[in-house]
Amino acid sequence: MQNPNKKIYIAGHNGLVGSAIKKVCTNKGYKNLVLKTRNEVDLTDYNQTKEFFLSEKPDWVFLAAAKVGGIHGNSTYPTEFLLENLKIQNNVIESAREAQCEKLLFLGSSCIYPKECPQPIKEEFLLTGKLEPTNEPYAIAKIAGIKLCDAMNKQYGTNFLSVMPSNMYGPNDNYHSENAHVLPMLLRRFHEAKERGDTKVSVWGTGKPMREFLYSEDLADACLYLMENYNASTLGGLINIGTSKEVSILELANIIKETVGFKGKLEFDRSKPDGTMRKVIDTGKINNLGWMPSRSLQEGIKLVYQDFLTNQELRKG
Repeated sequence: MQNPNKKIYIAGHNGLVGSAIKKVCTNKGYKNLVLKTRNEVDLTDYNQTKEFFLSEKPDWVFLAAAKVGGIHGNSTYPTEFLLENLKIQNNVIESAREAQCEKLLFLGSSCIYPKECPQPIKEEFLLTGKLEPTNEPYAIAKIAGIKLCDAMNKQYGTNFLSVMPSNMYGPNDNYHSENAHVLPMLLRRFHEAKERGDTKVSVWGTGKPMREFLYSEDLADACLYLMENYNASTLGGLINIGTSKEVSILELANIIKETVGFKGKLEFDRSKPDGTMRKVIDTGKINNLGWMPSRSLQEGIKLVYQDFLTNQELRKG
């Protein structure tokens, strides 16, 4: 651990990733965490954001604030997904430079990579092909954030890095019935089907797409590890974080079904989109730095189901 009194601002500390980063930083002994809700600092407002940064002057910044969602959310609200994310990241990254922050870590997403991409996906594959249409607005915003961090490093000598996690899940996830990502959406769907006594659960698509899932506290551990050990100005600003272990949507559904204890049948709605058919990221870069994830998918799903059962707020919407 570095200086335990280092001032650390976690943007989006109540969300899936931000809350995990907060927990990991606290567990590792960092005591000086700056935590602000949207009501306290609206990161889509440049003047508010700049004033906050110049007042607080954090040493490290974890930029985990974002508008997120699954295929339905991205397809239904493309303007909001593009515009709100651009505003947040532009304001935070620019303000961090103006406040002379020592280091910033920008959270991206593996959806930034081309739809038809060689597997596993290496960092250098960015911008080598067309994006998956169902999440293009979100991906374009995140790519802009990566390039802004790179531009800042080149022009101003900042130490701003961007991490690309695989599909994330964990405590404080979004379980919205329509706008959530696939894992939390399925968990809620199976749980509610069990409560109603349904005989079947419908899953979007064919069940064939392959995905990789990363537990949020493993991601948070990797992010803190990079802040402590990685220099973006010399080693490059973009780095993948994942497990390098993939599972089909069918296999995922069966793991969730077993965890929840649903006894009915699975059926797949082939009229709904599959999205990208295979997506697993190459984690050689961060593995070579000495970091590896610690939780299996089965273990992680058990943990998030317990969180779902005990936190009634997660079930709204």
